[in-house]
Amino acid sequence: MTRLIVWRHGNTDWNATNRIQGQTDVPLNDLGREQARAAAPLLAALRPDAIVASDLSRAADTAAALAALTGLPVRTDARLRERHFGSWQGLARTEAAARHPAEYARWLAGDPDPGSGIESLDALGKRVGTALADAAALGGTVVVATHGGAARQGCSHLLGWDPAVARVVGALQNCHWTELRNDDDRGWHLRAHNVGLITVPVTTEPV
Repeated sequence: MTRLIVWRHGNTDWNATNRIQGQTDVPLNDLGREQARAAAPLLAALRPDAIVASDLSRAADTAAALAALTGLPVRTDARLRERHFGSWQGLARTEAAARHPAEYARWLAGDPDPGSGIESLDALGKRVGTALADAAALGGTVVVATHGGAARQGCSHLLGWDPAVARVVGALQNCHWTELRNDDDRGWHLRAHNVGLITVPVTTEPV
């Protein structure tokens, strides 16, 4: 049996101000580093066999908190990056809505390809899902540090979910995780979602 723990990175200043990060390399803030340190012992208790992370620093540095406890190296994979948000990257959500009202309305409504150079949900799911499958091939329990939107679409791809199903799954909070398992009888299945400490302030902003 293979177990994947798909872990969202800690908080950043752009999370805190509802600014769209996408693939911009925004670092963890003090809260994000605290969240990673607090979550790491819980994940270490799962006895991971490998750690894989997006190469963006907010995910790689989140993974480093777990690596410090386990002694495992962090393997980075650029395919685990967040969804690319095209011309919206760096904008506050209010600015994106004002500058691109039609595309923003489509995005809010769940359009999988809303325009403005935003990566389609299909492309995102395939990219991240393939990276998750490759991480799982390492065997045992694998912790993957990634991003909110990337985690949702990548997990949905592995589970074979319709986009409408993925849309109603709540966003991962900062430094929370989804647990997937794969066995010969059932294939990939969801065991838990949005697991983590609830005593540390978090944001549900997925981008």
